[in-house]
Amino acid sequence: QVQLVESGGGLVQPGGSRRLSCAASGFAFRWYAMNWYRQAPGKERELVASITSAGAMTNYADSVKGRFTISRDNAKNTLYLEMNSLKPEDTAVYYCNRDVYWGQGTQVTVSS
Repeated sequence: QVQLVESGGGLVQPGGSRRLSCAASGFAFRWYAMNWYRQAPGKERELVASITSAGAMTNYADSVKGRFTISRDNAKNTLYLEMNSLKPEDTAVYYCNRDVYWGQGTQVTVSS
C-alpha cells in the first residue's frame, strides 16, 4: 500500500534552515507529482510546494517563495523540502502528499 514517511522536523532558530524528507513506498514514485502541505495550530492545512513527476516544474505558496525549495530523487523514492530563512510563522506540522495519500507529518518549530 502507499506509504509516505516524513522526517527531519525539529526545533530551529529564526533565520535557520532545515531539510525535510519524505520516503515513499508502495507505488511508482517517479510517475506522480508530489506536494508538501503544512498545518499550523488553529489553522487550515495549506499547500506549501508542489513538484511534477520528473521534477521539471515546481510551484510555491507566496509565503515561502524564495525561501523554500522542493526537490525529489526518483532513484531513492524520496521527496525533499529545503527550508531556509525560517520564521516563527513557519511553525507547523509538515505533511508529504500524493493525491489522497498523506504521511503522518513532521513538526517544525521555529523559535529562539
